[in-house]
Amino acid sequence: MLASGRNGTIYIGVTSDLLKRVYDHRCGAVPGFTGRYAVKDLVWFEQHQTMDAAILREKQLKTWRRAWKIELIEASNPDWIDLFDGIAR
Repeated sequence: MLASGRNGTIYIGVTSDLLKRVYDHRCGAVPGFTGRYAVKDLVWFEQHQTMDAAILREKQLKTWRRAWKIELIEASNPDWIDLFDGIAR
């Protein structure tokens, strides 16, 4: 999940290359929602064995209420720290 801040917009997506996808969102290479709402901080992610499993999870998360998404983020990232630099190393 990408976010524009703790009380900001949350974006959920799926990719086979997380580093590239987040980088592209940050650079504005992906036009649309994330650019319009300045959604650039990687605050939560999970890996799946198959793309089909990842897509099913994405669809599930997109049906969740905002409060549930926030609980999921804060369970592993209570300070909403941008995780990108930690995984880009």
